[in-house]
Amino acid sequence: MSFIHQETLSGAGMWSKVVKRGRSLRLTDLEGGANVGMLLYNAYEKHERYNMPDTLKGQYIFNLKAPYCLHSDMGRLLASITADTCGWHDTVCGATDAASVKSKYGEGDYQSLRNNFYRNSQECFLIELAKWGLGKRDLVPNINWFSKVVADETGKLSYVPGNSKAGDYVELRFELDSLVVLNTCQHPFDPNPEYNPKPIQLTVTEAAPVLPDDPSLLIRSENQRAHQNTATYNALRF
Repeated sequence: MSFIHQETLSGAGMWSKVVKRGRSLRLTDLEGGANVGMLLYNAYEKHERYNMPDTLKGQYIFNLKAPYCLHSDMGRLLASITADTCGWHDTVCGATDAASVKSKYGEGDYQSLRNNFYRNSQECFLIELAKWGLGKRDLVPNINWFSKVVADETGKLSYVPGNSKAGDYVELRFELDSLVVLNTCQHPFDPNPEYNPKPIQLTVTEAAPVLPDDPSLLIRSENQRAHQNTATYNALRF
């Protein structure tokens, strides 16, 4: 697979780029304990975006891991998880906002801390979305890569510390040209009382072709239907 791009994203950093179909994006936790909030949109028709309910109910899952897929709200696949050393990624807990960060970590404004001020996921998402003509109405439930949250018999959600170790990674193969929006702010349920977001590494490569026995297609029949919808869309568009 040919190497295309690599960079390191600092703790509480943010990033948005279009990743073309047929390419892979690998996210690597450099220190352990990272959280990567992600939103995905069709690069050309941005009203189509990652849909958490369809992703979960169509694959009978609560969390993400390889070889499951990320479904859009148009019945297509945005990406498939092709490699994953972590094994559990949160899909339901959303993102921090300014009020929750202040409540948990105290004052940390720009006037006091300059570039080390306390960021939150929602504002980071909105900053990146604005670069693409999107805004608050385009915020949808996001993925939190590397973070594990479990539910007990009453439905209470609990964060599991230590889910991701230094060097753990997850790799996505893109099935549509996709606008990828992400940040590395802490998970909203992270029990760490200190503001301490972790850095990650981003690596983009050419992906291997999708074969008929691809695990992401075989894991659930719904993925096969969505993959066919995606193939038809790409063929007619391009």
